[in-house]
Amino acid sequence: MSERITIRRPDDWHVHLRDGAMLEAVVAHTAAQFGRAIIMPNLVPPVVTTTDALAYRRRIEAALPPDSEFKPLMTLYMTDDTDASDVIAGYADGTIAAVKLYPQHATTNAHFGISRIEAVYPVLAAMERTGVPLLMHGEVTDGEVDIFDREAVFVERVLEPLAKRFPGLTITMEHVTSAEGVAFVEAARPGIGATITPHHLMFNRNAIFQGGIRPHYYCLPIAKRENHRQALRRAATSGSPRFFLGTDTAPHTRGAKEAACGCAGLFVAPVALATYAQVFDEEGALDTFEAFASLNGPRHYGLEPNQGTVTLVKRPRFVAEDVALATGEAVHVYRGGEEVTWTVEG
Repeated sequence: MSERITIRRPDDWHVHLRDGAMLEAVVAHTAAQFGRAIIMPNLVPPVVTTTDALAYRRRIEAALPPDSEFKPLMTLYMTDDTDASDVIAGYADGTIAAVKLYPQHATTNAHFGISRIEAVYPVLAAMERTGVPLLMHGEVTDGEVDIFDREAVFVERVLEPLAKRFPGLTITMEHVTSAEGVAFVEAARPGIGATITPHHLMFNRNAIFQGGIRPHYYCLPIAKRENHRQALRRAATSGSPRFFLGTDTAPHTRGAKEAACGCAGLFVAPVALATYAQVFDEEGALDTFEAFASLNGPRHYGLEPNQGTVTLVKRPRFVAEDVALATGEAVHVYRGGEEVTWTVEG
C-alpha cells in the first residue's frame, strides 16, 4: 500500500466561511489545501445579488494569508425574488460561479430560501440558456417526512422532475448522503453531479448518539444508516466523474453547537484532505483519489484543473481540538483531539 501520494492541487466545491471573526479564523485552513472553493452564500443577510457577492469576495480576499493564491468562487442565494438578469450578468463577468438553492428552513440560515420550486422556474430557464450552474441542498422540509428520509423524498419529488424539465441545466446535488441520492446521480442525464463530504464517508447516524447526544456529529443532511455510508464510499472511490470533493465545512462556535437547540454543521477543513485520503486508502482506491479530489469537479463546472500539486504522506499527526476566534470563542474541529493517519506535506 502506498505511503505517499501526489495529486493535482484539489478544489473544495462546498465551503462555508461565514463572515467577520469567524471568516478570519477559518479561511486559512481551506486556502492551505485547496486551489479554489465554491463559497456558500447563506450569511445573514444572505448573498443575493452580484453586488453582495463582490463585496463578500473582497472580505474573503482580505482575510487570506499574505501571498495566498487561493481563489474563492462566489455563489448567489436563490430566493423567490432572484433577478435572472443579475444572475446572468454576474456569471458572464465572472463575479459568480453558480446559484445555490435552499428549500426554506432546510439548514443553517435557510429561512430565506425559496417557498416552492415553481416560483423560480423563470430564473432556472434563464440559467439553463446561459450555462449558469445550479447547486441544490437536496432535502424536503415537509414536517411529515422523517428527517432520515428527506433526501430520498427530495430526489423523487423535486430533483428528478427538475432535471427533466430543464434538460440543459447543470445541477450539483450537494453533500449527497443517501443510497437513493447516489443511485439518482449515477443514472442521471449528463450535466448532473454530486459532492460528497469527508464526514459522511467516516461515520453513520450511530455516532450522534454514542453515550449521549454528540452535537459535534450533527450536520444537515443528517448522517444516515450504515448502508448509506457504504454507498457513499463506493461512489466516491469508484472513479466515476459524477462525484467530486465538497467538504461542506461549516464552522460554528462551541456555544452554538452545544446549546439546547444546537446548530448543524461540522468544521472539517483542517482535516479534510487527510480524512479523504484515509477513506480512499481504506478502500484500496488511492489510484482514484486524484480524479475525485482534483479533476471531476473542474470538469463538471467547465474549468481547467489546477496546475500545482499537493503531496500527502501516511504519517500520523495530532489534531488540535479547537480553533480560536479573536472574540475569545472557539470552534471545535472535526476529529479534534484525535490522531489522523495522513498528513499534507508542505
